[in-house]
Parts: sequence; structure tokens; C-alpha cells
Amino acid sequence: MADRRLQVFHTVARLLSFTKAAETLHMTQPAVTFQVRQLEEHFNTRLFDRTHNRISITDVGKKVYEYADRIFEFYAEMENAVREMTGDINGTLTIGASTTIAEYMLPTLLGDFKEHYPEVTIHLKVSNSDGIVSMVENNTIDLGVVESSVGNKNLVVKNCKRDQLVAIVPPGHPMEGKRAVEFSELLEYPFICREEGSGTREVIDDYLRQLKPSSASLKIAMELGSPEAVKGAVEAGMGVSVVSRATIRKELRLNTLVELNLDPPLDRPFSFVHQKQKFRSRAMEELLEFARSYCDTHGDSGGEGK
Repeated sequence: MADRRLQVFHTVARLLSFTKAAETLHMTQPAVTFQVRQLEEHFNTRLFDRTHNRISITDVGKKVYEYADRIFEFYAEMENAVREMTGDINGTLTIGASTTIAEYMLPTLLGDFKEHYPEVTIHLKVSNSDGIVSMVENNTIDLGVVESSVGNKNLVVKNCKRDQLVAIVPPGHPMEGKRAVEFSELLEYPFICREEGSGTREVIDDYLRQLKPSSASLKIAMELGSPEAVKGAVEAGMGVSVVSRATIRKELRLNTLVELNLDPPLDRPFSFVHQKQKFRSRAMEELLEFARSYCDTHGDSGGEGK
């Protein structure tokens, strides 16, 4: 119902990029530029300064953005109030998830949610944990699900479940018969790890920093962008790794990987992240409640962070 020109302007102002706004709105860049110019003509003033392929918002643009923010909040409240009165739960939610969660946790959760609320459309964006937190901060997604700690105090973080990480080696590896290994033992072998910015990589780096000081460090053989790629490299005998236990069930059944517990153990929280001040639609509230119930059923432990 909102003025399309205002929606487009609001997205450009939030991202400070016509290109990123076009991607977010699924529009062409010329169409985005046209909508913004229409609004500038309406107000008879510039809303953005454009210099050297960069844009900055003018003082008038800042004022329009402030009012647009409030207008969209009122629209959302109105939609929510009407749906509460009619009992309808519908709309569109955009969720972002880090790779491990998107591949191994969310399919079951979102599948069950869609069975209960078929009128809710869900869009899923996949990135590493740093990327998902950034999307929440920029208001590009309604809800993020990440596998590492979140440092932004302006975001609400709710821990869902604990995820245990284990070492993996190929069958026939010298460590195959061990029930548990110290991380120092893994340092003797080429290590296959996730890329910088991934939740798994961050947790491993933090874990190593907390162990007693050692001159040894990871012998990184490869940095890969997904759990599947990491597992494939270990299966091929290219090194060892540490991954979420939830990601290796199939490989354990097929005996293509060997799991080794870490001593001391290593786990991390899977957490829901969203804006503290952002108005939440009824669909969003229902998804959060549904997710909490899911975590109570499937989680090893839960809690709430700030």
C-alpha cells in the first residue's frame, strides 16, 4: 500500500547504493533511479548528492528518510492489527542464515512452519555469519540465524540450541582409533577450514586462543566456503578438520568419515538475531514462537542473550 517511490528511496537511503537497492528490490538500476528522481521532482529538491560513483544523503533526504521510517512502521502496525482482528497470518518474511544452519537446521524448521502457516511466504538468504549479522544491521532481512557470537548490543540475540563440533578424519587415518583428541594433535596434520568470517572458523580461532599458549598453529591446507566442500576434502585425504556434528550424519552412516571427540569439548550456540527496535509483524512473532518451540524440542540447551 505504501508509495512505491518512498519504498525505493528508503531502500537506497538505507543501503546508500542504487545497485544494492536494485538487487534488494528485484528491480533494474534505471528503474530505481527513475523512482528516486520522481520523488525528488515531487519535493523539488535533491535527496542524494552523487559524486564519483558514490552517493550521500542530503539534509532534506535525511528528513524524508526519518518520516518514511515512521510511515512504514505505521503501515506494518496497521497490517498487523487488522490481521489480528481477522485471524489471518500471512505476509512475507526474509530470513538470513549461515551456511551450516541453512543446510542442516532450517529445512525442517521452515518446512514445519509452512505446514502450519501456508499463507506466509519466506525468502531465505545464505551467507556466512558475519554477512548475516550485517544484513540484520542494515535491515535487509527480518531475522538472522547464526552460529557465532554477535557483538552488536543494538541487536536482540536469542540462543536456540548448542551445536557440538567434532574432529573429522578419513578412514585409515593414524588417529582413527582414538575416542577423543586434543586440538594440539590436529596441529600435526594439514587442516581444512572454512573461510574467514564463517561462524565455524571464528569458533575454532577463539577455542585455540583459549588453550594454553603454544608455538604451534594450524597448518591450513585449504580454506573452503561450505561444510560440504570441507567434508569432501577430508574424505579425499587432503587433511583433517573440525565441523558441526550435525553435518556428518550421512558420512558416518556411509563410513566415509571418522568422527573424533575433542578434549576439551567444543560447542557453540545457534542464535536468532533481529533488530531491537524494529516493529515485528504477526507472521514474524509466530515464526519466533515456532522457532523457540523447535529449539526446546531439538536443542541440547537454550537461553537468551542480549
